[in-house]
Amino acid sequence: MSTSKLLRGTFILTAGVMISRLLGLFYVIPFYHLVGERGGALYGYGYVPYQIFLSLATGGLPVAVSKFVSKYNALGEYGVGYRLFRSGLILMIASGIASWLILYALAPILAPHVIDAKTNVNSVDDVTAVIRAVSFALLIVPVMSLIRGFFQGHESMGPTALSQVVEQIARIAFLLGACYVILRLMDGSIVSAVSAATFAAFVGAAAGLLVLLVYWWKRRPYLQSLLARDRGEADVSLLAMYKELLLSSIPFVFVGLSMSLYQLVDQFTFNHAMAAAGRGNISEHAYSVFNMWAQKLVIIPVTLATSFSLALIPTITKAYVAQDRKALRQYLNQTFQVLMFLTLPAVIGMAVLAGPVYSSFYSYDPLGEQVLRWYAPAAILYALFSVTAAIMQGINEQRFTVVSLTAGLLVKLLLNTPLIMKWSAVGAIVATMAGYFVSVAFNLWVIQRRTRYRYRFVARRTAFMAILTAAMSAAVMGVEALASRWIDYRAGTAESVGAAAIGAAVGAAVYLFLSIRSGLFSALFGDRFAFWRRKEKKAVS
Repeated sequence: MSTSKLLRGTFILTAGVMISRLLGLFYVIPFYHLVGERGGALYGYGYVPYQIFLSLATGGLPVAVSKFVSKYNALGEYGVGYRLFRSGLILMIASGIASWLILYALAPILAPHVIDAKTNVNSVDDVTAVIRAVSFALLIVPVMSLIRGFFQGHESMGPTALSQVVEQIARIAFLLGACYVILRLMDGSIVSAVSAATFAAFVGAAAGLLVLLVYWWKRRPYLQSLLARDRGEADVSLLAMYKELLLSSIPFVFVGLSMSLYQLVDQFTFNHAMAAAGRGNISEHAYSVFNMWAQKLVIIPVTLATSFSLALIPTITKAYVAQDRKALRQYLNQTFQVLMFLTLPAVIGMAVLAGPVYSSFYSYDPLGEQVLRWYAPAAILYALFSVTAAIMQGINEQRFTVVSLTAGLLVKLLLNTPLIMKWSAVGAIVATMAGYFVSVAFNLWVIQRRTRYRYRFVARRTAFMAILTAAMSAAVMGVEALASRWIDYRAGTAESVGAAAIGAAVGAAVYLFLSIRSGLFSALFGDRFAFWRRKEKKAVS
């Protein structure tokens, strides 16, 4: 595969992922104003178990198939990958149907464990209806994911990228359209609207699958020509391939499930703990704020930071395999520094601007401001867990990610109920951060033991970044205090957007200026702004 083709494919796939994620972020603004806090809680009740069942249904097979197809295509054994794809297609259809039936049947059993019927606004029947509505997507998504993996194995990223974008557009259009018609035109119930919103996952998946089938039809002659050139020398049984696939994919399934598993713990404990503490009347409002609306905002810096950092993982793998300790140390330093450079100011800035930011996306809510201020720092741990898990994959120690995730979940389980009873939503956030801290600490320890890597340099750099972030925060707080004389973010959306924009612009400018003048930016990304420092030196001399 040529470098230009690799870069083009990576760019196309990255662009598709970023567009899909941006669409998935901004739709929550009109969705929030349509369904409100109750609808947000109900939506979360349905989506968390769906995400877990989806991960179990696919079992990491689509990614594994992509790797196997690419591997055997490079050897000229096109038939091996095609045979694996055909059997995988049957397996995905079967697992999709089985997962749908199980989740559909389990819905009335899961629902009573989610809410406290005596105090919550939503009922057991409401939660059952929403879980069953979203379960239908399991019939399509596993098959769609496998076809995407097959195309990627053939070094074709366009089908995956376009199908992801179309899937998201169709899902959001159906979701918002159905909610608007049901609530505003038909004067229907919140339960009906949210059920339609979760069923939108099935509609989006159907649209994405249609795009892939069109690509398949157009490229069928090309795929047949590859099979005609098959060398036919490889003798690999399906049993052997699936054994290797499952052993390599299980750790990745657990890593992909990490956030959903933490949310599942909250889903089964939060409302009951709030009711036990005598706060059942506000539990669903608090649940929707931290597990739906605030969580969408916290994920933004995680997505941006990890996308930059994970690009360095292949080089880490190459250096580790070649036993080049010097290069490995340099790549690890670069990965952790880039991660912290991007994440630290973003999350602290979000915490400082919690009120305007939350109000800009939704509406002014004192609880939302408080929750976002506490929740934003968790993004650092989310990002570190994702990156350290990827590094462990690169050094072939991915089995330990299962251990670290299990340990973190146990901490979350032990702390969640008592902390929720004491501090409500903030308690759930603290329990989540404690769990992720344990997982990240274990991952860092494994990396240190297996690579003999020392964190002293990164720790010093992170401390310096923290000083720059503190200076940035002071500047933002000063500007916000000054701007509050003319702009009250509590007054409405326009005011909150203005306050958030001013604070974000000042924060970004101060942090970038300080990082460039100090040489930190050049150390991480190259000496593109060295002329600023040269001018400063000349002025001093």
